[in-house]
Amino acid sequence: MDGSVTVLSSPTVSVRLTSTASSFETNRRFNRGITIAEFKCKLEMIVGTTAAYIDLELFSTSDKFLQKLDNNEALLGSYPVDDECRIHVTDRSGTQSSEFTDLSKVDKFEISDEAYEKRGDSIRTFKKNLKLGRFNEENRAKQEEALAKKEEEEKMAAGSIAVGNRCKVEVVGQPSKIGTVMFVGTVDFKPGYRVGVKYDEPLGKNDGSVNGKRYFECEPKYGAFMKPLSVIVGDFPEEDYGLDEM
Repeated sequence: MDGSVTVLSSPTVSVRLTSTASSFETNRRFNRGITIAEFKCKLEMIVGTTAAYIDLELFSTSDKFLQKLDNNEALLGSYPVDDECRIHVTDRSGTQSSEFTDLSKVDKFEISDEAYEKRGDSIRTFKKNLKLGRFNEENRAKQEEALAKKEEEEKMAAGSIAVGNRCKVEVVGQPSKIGTVMFVGTVDFKPGYRVGVKYDEPLGKNDGSVNGKRYFECEPKYGAFMKPLSVIVGDFPEEDYGLDEM
């Protein structure tokens, strides 16, 4: 390594994974922007090893050893990880491949949540120390604040929509749909406010009822329930498909 900086165009990388806990090799794609600690957590479900017991070694595409990935706070992309490189997972817990295939040989161990909380070698402690997931109070507070703001915006939008309004439904990645507002309020099958719309064409998903509960009346495939922010009310006349001229 000569200390030069390489600009990577792809935000993800595909690597080969091997492990002391398994005789199999697998290929997975990961985001280069995650930390090594987050990378270890993702590996838990792949190799079956707790993140706190994982050591990582990086090998080239020709399986030449490059270096250890031993800085939990460093980004995966800060290491020379290219597509088809191999990352070897060493399980320091002592588990060997196929050692516990026969579950009848495994001793059952239970621990109380209070006792587990006091352990210094647990995955919970590992995540706490690195402030990952729900233990990152700053990120969790930001997420809760953003969610509360979004819910308030949806509530305010619902307050400006009335049954009988003509409307246009706009969802990113989908064509606009025209219809009539038939329902505004909360529903049993989704949290928050919803707007029930009867489309002018059979572009919906229901007949105004969901899970056996009816919220409004319309023909099958003409009804839909949308988030208020996706519904724009206005003067949207029904389309003339020229049926009167036939």
